[in-house]
Amino acid sequence: MDAPKLTSTLDLVRWIGWAQRKAGEDWIRERELSHAQGFVLGYLVQNPGSIQRDIAEVSRTSAASVSSLLQGLERRGLVERRTQDGDERSKRVHATEAGTELISGFEGAMAAADETILAPLDQGERATLHALLTKITAGLPEPSRS
Repeated sequence: MDAPKLTSTLDLVRWIGWAQRKAGEDWIRERELSHAQGFVLGYLVQNPGSIQRDIAEVSRTSAASVSSLLQGLERRGLVERRTQDGDERSKRVHATEAGTELISGFEGAMAAADETILAPLDQGERATLHALLTKITAGLPEPSRS
């Protein structure tokens, strides 16, 4: 594949971000999950017992969309909703063992993608790149996690 004609440093940075994102999306797709399903399943593994409102907020989507997404994950046996303290109106969402197992390995896959992206650089070049990017990002607002 020919490299696209990139004209600026930030075009190159965006291309790296695209390659990283594509690796993540490919990994998720291999597990027959959508990007949103993979995100929510990963969130539930890290935050068991979340409520739908929290999931909607962190995924920046509507409660109706989250409900539909969770129904699809429930049908596959990847999540379950449990009542809290016998209150049928209050349900907490948990990844099942199957859901946890399906999504495990994502961080390792992303580390491997990072290594592939950085493969052309020796350790000194990696350190220089890291230092330069750290200098550039020092004055930028931190990205929002939610």
